Amino acid sequence: MNDYYEILGVSRQASAEEIKKAYRKLARSHHPDVAGPEAADRFKEIGQAYEVLSNPEKRQLYDMGGEAALGGQGGSGGGAGFGGFGGFNDIFETFFGAGAGGASRGPVPRARRGQDALVRLDLDLSEVVFGATKDIQVDTAVVCPTCQGTCCRPGTSPRTCEVCHGRGAVQRVTRSFLGQVMATTTCSACQGHGTVIPEPCPDCSGEGRVRTRQTLRVEVPSGVESGTRIRMTGQGEVGPGGGPTGDLYVEIRELPHPTFVRRGDDLHCTLPLPVTAAALGTVTALDTLDGPREIDIAPGTQPEQIYTLDGLGVGHLQRNGRGDLHVHVEVQVPSRLDERQKELLAELAALRGEDRPEPRLATSGTGMFSRLREKLGGR
Repeated sequence: MNDYYEILGVSRQASAEEIKKAYRKLARSHHPDVAGPEAADRFKEIGQAYEVLSNPEKRQLYDMGGEAALGGQGGSGGGAGFGGFGGFNDIFETFFGAGAGGASRGPVPRARRGQDALVRLDLDLSEVVFGATKDIQVDTAVVCPTCQGTCCRPGTSPRTCEVCHGRGAVQRVTRSFLGQVMATTTCSACQGHGTVIPEPCPDCSGEGRVRTRQTLRVEVPSGVESGTRIRMTGQGEVGPGGGPTGDLYVEIRELPHPTFVRRGDDLHCTLPLPVTAAALGTVTALDTLDGPREIDIAPGTQPEQIYTLDGLGVGHLQRNGRGDLHVHVEVQVPSRLDERQKELLAELAALRGEDRPEPRLATSGTGMFSRLREKLGGR
């Protein structure tokens, strides 16, 4: 059974600071990069001892029954809390620098994915209702036609970096509290790619892509509204080094219409009617987005009465069918009457007993306020 106190060379009454000081001294002298690969086991053993003794709860369990009392909580040399550095990866970075881990993965590919792009498209109401096919102009990046994304002048090719020899990283000796250690950093000569471009393409300056304006065709489904984004996969910018293209997003902006107002997938409009037509009834033609439609106005139609034309609204997005068209009647009361018209209206009022009407407020179930309450949801 390992004696963690003996491994660190401290007494059982040692303070946390004494344990930490002893650990740092041993870790400095037994690190494999300092003492050689044969010291790896000893370095791991020191780390296990410190992981336990630096944790008050683990130390208490160890003092009560040794390693057996720790169960699955014993030191691992790479677990959380290793040496107060938060794990083996943290202490590794402390010794060698943050670039050590990343640079060891090999050279960085020169080709990278391109950015996504966003354009806005204005649509009138009829295009929103029925859907449309639109051509849009997009300023974007495409593969350089001269070098085909290689970044090199035609007839040349990338050359292995002479500084890092294609690894994309270089090693250097640095000093730390452990002494001299070997640190790995990204090669500054090739920026981590492992290759250099001896003769960049003159048209793209070694980017592997050029900017241009393209015309793209967008299929707009019915039912879109302001803020809807249509994703066109692979139609964004080509990445550096001729990398994969990003996506293009087309954001819809719905333009206002002079006659119709959209609410969801339904359309609303106002139909002005003379008071006589509302009282007697009539048949009138309404110009809808689907062409002329006749509306049979019933006798006695009241102001703000609504007539609904089924299926003449906006197409449902990603499903069949359309919304409805709601026609709001606006009864127009004449403001100018000649003498004969006044006589006729006075005669009508007398026949209906309305020549001297008594002012009377409407009950709660009828009238304008009732209709307003219905519109507001019954509140």
